[in-house]
Amino acid sequence: MAIIERNVPFYRLLSEADQKELQRHIQIFIGEKRFEGCGGLKITDEIKVTIAAQACMLLLHRRTDYYPGLHSILVYPRSYVAPRVPKLVGGVVVEGPDVRLGESWRRGSVILSWDDVCRSAADIHDGHNVVFHEFAHQLDSSGAKGDSTPVIQDHSTYIAWARILEKDYEKLQRDVSRNSDTLLNEYGAVNPAEFFAVATECFFERPKELQKLHPDLYDELRNFYQQDPAKL
Repeated sequence: MAIIERNVPFYRLLSEADQKELQRHIQIFIGEKRFEGCGGLKITDEIKVTIAAQACMLLLHRRTDYYPGLHSILVYPRSYVAPRVPKLVGGVVVEGPDVRLGESWRRGSVILSWDDVCRSAADIHDGHNVVFHEFAHQLDSSGAKGDSTPVIQDHSTYIAWARILEKDYEKLQRDVSRNSDTLLNEYGAVNPAEFFAVATECFFERPKELQKLHPDLYDELRNFYQQDPAKL
């Protein structure tokens, strides 16, 4: 697994048992999903393994069906331009190009920039990881809601998650509106689904800080992912 050790430093923090579990997940993931190169990029084993390793990091210790709504991973060599039609306050629509590092479609595909996959994987302490982010969206949308509630397994857990999500999400919105410094990326203030994806990135890459500043959120993510990265 030289590719994983070289391209995914987070892997080296895992126990031997977790590394072996991750390797099994990677094999199944690559066997089930279709990788497609875009913008002239040729798909290689390095690309498949690097992306799969990070996507499957979110599946450790959990009962999983390997992102059931996902069929293909489209990979561009670098950030790409997509049409953007955001709706602003008052119903105003602004059209224009949008440079993207990745995106997740509720049914079918994840799109990634290979340059940014490598760059974000290389620094495991900056709180940004495009694969973690987009595959957190896949976990979110696997429940066909896309509002961060699919992480819930039972009613009592749902109540706790909804309360904590709302509290920390609204706090991030307030902090962003006041231009206050935040641990969580301000993009998480866009909507609850983005909040879950941003919180997932922070959970794995800046766990001790998240645990200190957002202890309830950290505990809920630890329960969901069945991992405790603050101890690694």
